[in-house]
Amino acid sequence: MSTTTRSGRLAIEGGPAAVTQPIPPIYPGGMRIDEAEERAVLEVLRTKRLFRYYGPQPGPSKVAELEEAFAQHMGTRYALAVASGTTALTSALVGLGIGPGDEVIVPAYTWISTAAAVIAVGAVPVIVEVDESLTLDPRDFEAKITQYTKAVIPVHMRGTPCAMDEIMEVARRHGVSVVEDTAQANGASYHGRRLGSIGDAGIFSLQFNKILTSGEGGMVITDDETQYQRALMYHDVAASQRSEMPQAHTILGINCRLSELQGAVALVQLGKLEDMLADSRRQKRALKRAIADAVESKTAGFRTINDEGEAAISLVFYTDSPDTARYVARALNAEGVGGSRLFEPDSSDYHVYYHWAPILNRRYWGEQGPWTWLQREVDYSQDMCPRTLDLLGRAVHINVSPDLTDRNVEEMAAGINKVLYSL
Repeated sequence: MSTTTRSGRLAIEGGPAAVTQPIPPIYPGGMRIDEAEERAVLEVLRTKRLFRYYGPQPGPSKVAELEEAFAQHMGTRYALAVASGTTALTSALVGLGIGPGDEVIVPAYTWISTAAAVIAVGAVPVIVEVDESLTLDPRDFEAKITQYTKAVIPVHMRGTPCAMDEIMEVARRHGVSVVEDTAQANGASYHGRRLGSIGDAGIFSLQFNKILTSGEGGMVITDDETQYQRALMYHDVAASQRSEMPQAHTILGINCRLSELQGAVALVQLGKLEDMLADSRRQKRALKRAIADAVESKTAGFRTINDEGEAAISLVFYTDSPDTARYVARALNAEGVGGSRLFEPDSSDYHVYYHWAPILNRRYWGEQGPWTWLQREVDYSQDMCPRTLDLLGRAVHINVSPDLTDRNVEEMAAGINKVLYSL
């Protein structure tokens, strides 16, 4: 079927679906697990060294190897492997000294863990708008800074870089620390620099949906030795005994270490990162070219991309109204393309602040939550970020797997064009 299809009965109306070949699921690293990961895991099992610091016999730690390789790949002095993307966030915040009485700015569109990590260290999240890139709006970030603002967490959402030049300029001018949440953009770059290496610290997730995966896991990167040492002590309560920090500066921590089995898998996955990114970028370029005329003539345009170094794991365009977006998403699913509207008021989705009920309602696991330690009132409501809700409500999202074949792309483009030209 031609990718320029402008007619034909829609599948949603009983016509044939455009997509005839299965679309690969969006588990980029997970779908590329092969004998290399198997060998790495078996190597660990055969040594019986499942714990990074010791085992029945001496030997190198896979987690330590991962940290060294990851720091080198991302261009930073330090990398710390932890149990999850969420604990990477808490470790990075602790590394920066964020705690009770502090405010941390987070975007209204991100997985809830970004805000939950702020609360976990005793600080309070301040929610701000996103712009047409669906990442943190630098203007609203600056407007929401107060004397209590200690950090901002720009989130490189769905593989797309934030406007880091503008964000860093605002942050530096106001003395605000920057923690890049790169959970969904592992390996992507902005103006030639790896995402996560631009701010004071960067975090990554190795959860199964992410570009690199060990099932669960996370990474923290930084160039600052003090931040690294504090994060190290936090992620491992015993590390304060081994820390190079003076005893007067040691801190208590918890246990959110990465296991040797996870480290072995992640280390192999890191070697596959550049090929995955190259494949995603190639297929997204092809798909975008094939539907450009339809998107430009029938919609409100593609999502803004702040830098071509994006991870290219998603394609988003805007429609003229939420109703149109809902219809297009339904029609695309009928065609077999797969598509979703990014905000559904009646369907809970923790990627959108509107559905963060535990935070909007200030529900905490104890009687005294972090809001009681603030010296000013921070208000939340479901309508507090209207621009974000408007953009997400009109946004149609399509996954772009690095494992798409040329046939997949051709059929997806045909389905998208068929649906858009029917509007």
